[in-house]
Amino acid sequence: MRKPLLVVAIFLALNVSLSIAKSARKPVNTASAHLPPAAIAALQKINPEHIRADVRFLSHDLLEGRGTGQRGGDIAAEYIATQFWLDGLHAAGDNGTFFQKVPMVGITPAPETTFELDPNKGESMRLKPLDDYVAYDQTQRTSDDINADIVYVGYGVDAPEYQWDDYKGVDVRGKVLLMLVNEPTSNDPNFFKGRALTYYGRWTYKYEEAARKGALGVILIHKTEMASYPWEVVRNSNSGEKSFLKSDAPQLKATAWIQYDVARKLAQSSGMDLGKMMEDANSRSFKPVALPVKLKAHMVSKIRPFSSNNVLATLPGSDPKLKDEVVMYTAHYDHLGIRPDMAGDNIYNGARDNATGCGIVLELARVFSQAQSRPKRSILFASVTAEEQGLLGSQYLGEHPPIAAGKISLDLNFDDIPPLGEPEEVEVSGAERTNFYPTVQAMAQEFRLAIQPDSHPEAGHYYRSDHFSMARVGVPSFSVNEGMKYKHHNRDWGMQKAEEYTNKQYHQPSDEYEPSMDFAGDAVMARFGFALGWAAASQPDLIGWQRGDEFEAARKQSQR
Repeated sequence: MRKPLLVVAIFLALNVSLSIAKSARKPVNTASAHLPPAAIAALQKINPEHIRADVRFLSHDLLEGRGTGQRGGDIAAEYIATQFWLDGLHAAGDNGTFFQKVPMVGITPAPETTFELDPNKGESMRLKPLDDYVAYDQTQRTSDDINADIVYVGYGVDAPEYQWDDYKGVDVRGKVLLMLVNEPTSNDPNFFKGRALTYYGRWTYKYEEAARKGALGVILIHKTEMASYPWEVVRNSNSGEKSFLKSDAPQLKATAWIQYDVARKLAQSSGMDLGKMMEDANSRSFKPVALPVKLKAHMVSKIRPFSSNNVLATLPGSDPKLKDEVVMYTAHYDHLGIRPDMAGDNIYNGARDNATGCGIVLELARVFSQAQSRPKRSILFASVTAEEQGLLGSQYLGEHPPIAAGKISLDLNFDDIPPLGEPEEVEVSGAERTNFYPTVQAMAQEFRLAIQPDSHPEAGHYYRSDHFSMARVGVPSFSVNEGMKYKHHNRDWGMQKAEEYTNKQYHQPSDEYEPSMDFAGDAVMARFGFALGWAAASQPDLIGWQRGDEFEAARKQSQR
């Protein structure tokens, strides 16, 4: 009886005026959460069992982990395109198809690769791949040799707006840079946003900045508490073939991670203490330290040019003028594929990450297409590739959108929605950065969902999913997900489940579909996302960023 009762509750909530809702509990804003009857009727048709069916298929062993540029990933894209076609949506990809081709290069480190830390004094350290280090040559050459000095640059951050510069003008051209994951720690929200990780803390930024400054390579020091995930995640995400966008931008010969214990030995061989080095990196006065150590590496790579696909479809809006603008839904369909060298279960099925998000977007496409009327703006559905490779599919989509970025009002992203039952909270981190937030608050109130702040702001989730790629080109964007409080459970239970998933299933073959999964919560997130999307597509003006936000300038640029 839970599902019918939930539908009735949502139906009643959405038909109660906000003024009545205010009288029952403390108001949070004055925005309207009203939806027209056609939207409410469509919303009620969202079915958790439809989401279950899509998750089951997309995470089946037959799809071989939906690897980027691999057969299973291509099958997933074809499946999603077929569902969009059956819904009667318009193809929004290349040449009248549902597919946007993303030109990529696959790079696989060969067994002949060697990676050695060679101090001026003492024995050299030849590292063991996957156990001690992971590394890729991004130059897209089959072979490169490295014999370069190592310079410790703290966090490797150059952030003028925070008066922070780890480089201090030091010439790092031709050097290999040793650096920490994350960013300077603080509780001050005006300094690197306090506990919340900014893009400066992401490994992608560190590689990009080092390449801009002419460095030859980067070695990141992994520490679980700082990265927010264990070494197994680094190892599994960086084993076998890794994909890169074709690019003429400067590239590094070595993008590497090393285990914390390896870094500690490296520091000792330099006559230094790693703990003190990490402590020093938290000061504005930090200066780069040239270590008496060289990286000697022979990087051998197998190169495979290929194309993967974003899957794009639109539902035209009802307003003759506003239908040229869109509200966007995104979810990535790729995962990590198969690891041939692993014994036993070596398929990374990615049931939660991110068959769940795909199932929600597919269900949204179905109910939007069946609604008796349509919102004023068009709806763009995008299931993107290569998120696990560094948000590559959404990066390409942001740089080559089928509709100009300045006409995309909002992107609502779904990524890893836990099938744990009915949530009583929702996380919409980043929504507060947009002028759409009052509507988000009002809608959450109507759905009886408490807005829960990011439970792990230090993990930098805002910069780790596909909405970030759209934000970078100015589109107001955020992900919709469950909080930690579930019906019949306390918040500690939700936190425990999240920790168990991170430690035992995230980027592991054990992230598999189970018949016991409860998709009621995924359906709630779909209904909530439907309501937000309809409201955004119906309001008079395009959504924007709050004044002073880091993406405001990109929004203004996109609308010129």
